[in-house]
Amino acid sequence: MGSTGKLEVELEVKSSADKFWESIRDSTTLFPKIFPTHYKSIQVLEGDGKGVGSIRLLTYSEEIPGVKFSKERIDAVDEAGKEVAYAVIDGDVSHFYKHFKAKLVVTPKGEGSLVKWSCEFEKASGDVPDPHLVRDFAVHNFRALDDYLLKAQA
Repeated sequence: MGSTGKLEVELEVKSSADKFWESIRDSTTLFPKIFPTHYKSIQVLEGDGKGVGSIRLLTYSEEIPGVKFSKERIDAVDEAGKEVAYAVIDGDVSHFYKHFKAKLVVTPKGEGSLVKWSCEFEKASGDVPDPHLVRDFAVHNFRALDDYLLKAQA
C-alpha cells in the first residue's frame, strides 16, 4: 500500500483577490488561451465547469513531461471565501497516486492577494515521489497568471 501525505504552498501575488479568483474560476477558457505551452485544452465534461460535481478534462501540451491529460472533479466551492477543492479522478497522475485532492484559497493581502494551494495524496506505490512537480506547476501557473493580469491592467 502506498503512503499518504500532504503538500502546501503559499505565495503572494500583486493582483487583487477578486481579480485573481475570478480568473481562477474562468480557467477553463482562460488557461489554454494564456498558457498555450502548458494546456492544449480544458473541456467541461459534466456540469458548468465551476460548480460542485463539475468534471473537466485538462489536456496538456507536449512541453509538460509525463502528463498528457487529467480529469478533475470539483468537490467544493465557496465563492464568498474564494475557495475551491477538487480531486483528480483520472489521467496520468492517477498512475502515481491512488487519491489526489487539492484545495485553493485566495485571500486579500494588502493591495494584492495570498494564494494558498494544498494537496492530499496517497501514493500508488512506495517508490512514487511526493507530488512536488504538481505543486511547482501550480505555483508557476499562479505566478504567470498574476503577471498576465497585471499586464492586462496596464
